[in-house]
Amino acid sequence: MSRPVTLFTGQWADLPLTKLAKAAGEMGYNGLELACWGDHFDVLKASKDKKYCAQKRAMLKRNKLDCFAISNHLAGQLVCDPNDDARTDGFAPAKCAGNSEKKREWAVSTMKATARAARNMGVSVVNGFVGSSIWHLLYSFPPVTPRMIDEGFKYFAEMWNPILDEFDKCKVKFALEVHPTEIAFDIASAERALDALGNRETFGFNYDPSHLGYQGVDYVKFIRRFKDRIYHVHMKDAWWGHGDGTVGVFGGHTEFGDPRRYWDFRSLGHGDINFEEIIVALNDIGYEGPLSVEWEDIRMDRFHGAKESCEFVKRIDFKPSGLAFDAAFDSKNRTPAKKAVKK
Repeated sequence: MSRPVTLFTGQWADLPLTKLAKAAGEMGYNGLELACWGDHFDVLKASKDKKYCAQKRAMLKRNKLDCFAISNHLAGQLVCDPNDDARTDGFAPAKCAGNSEKKREWAVSTMKATARAARNMGVSVVNGFVGSSIWHLLYSFPPVTPRMIDEGFKYFAEMWNPILDEFDKCKVKFALEVHPTEIAFDIASAERALDALGNRETFGFNYDPSHLGYQGVDYVKFIRRFKDRIYHVHMKDAWWGHGDGTVGVFGGHTEFGDPRRYWDFRSLGHGDINFEEIIVALNDIGYEGPLSVEWEDIRMDRFHGAKESCEFVKRIDFKPSGLAFDAAFDSKNRTPAKKAVKK
């Protein structure tokens, strides 16, 4: 194994962190990517109290676990999301429910606090979402003008540059998980997001192939295209083309696990993502960070799946070669032959 294998705790926030950490350690994980909800990591406490962070570290260490990144997807989503319906009310405190601008104001403040919390926790990457004011314009009818899209990227930059200024002060990077409903959801939109921010180094990507594959996006090309912006990696599988032909890529308003669906998330090794190509590409760009399992599979028990996924990642990961494969043919690299001993 060349990279630490971690478990993202977002889908496990119903469990106390102490219970999840014990289970993750027993499964063989090297660390946890802490979600900033449930009782897993309180960014407001962590941003002000280094003792709180030290206690989290100590608890992880007791279970032979480390922490390389924290993730605040829910607060990040509210920064640019329209926030105009009840779907996001649960992402913010109850006092913000039903008020789009109160949710946004809370989110901006919380994301700045998240940068300080990461610094106090001793991690250099925060993963998350940024939201999008133009996701609803995805399809070009009613007609969408180029100016509408330009305004969306401009708004994204206006909202996130002040947040990223705080990340700069804390020497922490923000890694957007490229994903539907975000300002960047494929290679082309990721390029525009970087351009909108003036390519500032603080902003990069939490690479997750599962959100790219079913869209038809070349998920290996994504690694090579953004080789200097891959700040974190999610290991997550998906399959596509397995439905009955009645549901397309947009999901047909069906639930995950519906056998009619064109695509679904799968436990690692059970989907269509080619992880061999991903590991080769990550080696080619020199990525040395964690490989973090984001486990989602409606068809499988999660403890079984998480253990199996940890084993899967450790099995498929490998260090890049430190020597050209044909170097042994060069005479200067050969081990000298031993001289015969005269008797």
